[in-house]
Amino acid sequence: MTATIIDGKAFAASVRDKVATHVSALRTDHGIIPGLAVVLVGEDPASQVYVRSKGKMTVEVGMNSYEHKLEADTTEADLLAVVDKLNKDPAVHGILVQLPLPAHLDSDLVINAIDPAKDVDGFHISNVGLLGTGQKSMVPCTPLGSLMMLREHHGSLSGMNAVVLGRSNIVGKPMAQLLLNDSCTVTIAHSRTRDLADVVRRADIVIAAVGRPQMVPGDWIKRGATVIDVGINRIDAPEKGEGKTRLVGDVDFDSCAQVAGAITPVPGGVGPMTIACLLANTVTACCRANGLPEPEDLTV
Repeated sequence: MTATIIDGKAFAASVRDKVATHVSALRTDHGIIPGLAVVLVGEDPASQVYVRSKGKMTVEVGMNSYEHKLEADTTEADLLAVVDKLNKDPAVHGILVQLPLPAHLDSDLVINAIDPAKDVDGFHISNVGLLGTGQKSMVPCTPLGSLMMLREHHGSLSGMNAVVLGRSNIVGKPMAQLLLNDSCTVTIAHSRTRDLADVVRRADIVIAAVGRPQMVPGDWIKRGATVIDVGINRIDAPEKGEGKTRLVGDVDFDSCAQVAGAITPVPGGVGPMTIACLLANTVTACCRANGLPEPEDLTV
């Protein structure tokens, strides 16, 4: 058996097309342009690349992009003042503070200072609580994108046995909640799980989000299962030359693809969906702020 490859890059492009259509309708029918503000503190190279990509795609779908770049030694008070200003700006519908923040800043404090209605990352404690109780919330982008791809591939997920490898607040926990809300039977597994391989082998759906390169081998996967690999890890690639590296996921792609029914690659799987869902969340937040119907094809 060779798994079907779930093309996250192509799926993300289709989501961005839907976002652009909704943005155009908001502009034409209501004179509203959704706005996304991104705050970057410091000069972390990976964060800079990510923020540039977000800004570029925001403009491409017709939304307004606002970037606030602060020095690495910015005080907590000054950062909170920027967040407060964005909270009060009616042209800004989504706010994202790029993580990680410099060590002297309290990430939880800053995230929870964002207006929950504008928290398009879905990290605010209010949105966590709303999602956990099955109420309307802003949903974290990576789990949202993973769920969209699962629904596209399977249709209904009702009754399926899902294992989420990883218990982070950003991916693992919200992913489990989304799967529960779609009537899956969900197990959250982690480094302390006993007989981890046997737990994973029972799953119809495996979400790997542990941050350990190629941790999951093919003999952990149930034949025909769907594998969503959230991991993005850089490892040495001597075959490319001295000092070269390559990206891999949390599963061993080659062996897992021999037994899985469907699998996301790394790169080109879940990664592209994260920014696409950030744009989707901004449109959703804009519609909610203006009392307009939410785009059903962009939310859960």
